[in-house]
Amino acid sequence: MPSLGGTEILIILGVALLIFGPTKLPELGSSIGKALRSFKDGVKEAEKTDDAPADTNKSSTP
Repeated sequence: MPSLGGTEILIILGVALLIFGPTKLPELGSSIGKALRSFKDGVKEAEKTDDAPADTNKSSTP
């Protein structure tokens, strides 16, 4: 899979600027950043619960 170069990124940013306009672009970037941060936090939480030992609730009384 080919990677994106500098020219391709500039073209994508230019098209996004044309579609969303200069006033909505910072809001869009902020919301995407918040969504990625939330996703990363969820992945870290899932990894924590997977690594934690299972509670078998074994008691010594019969």
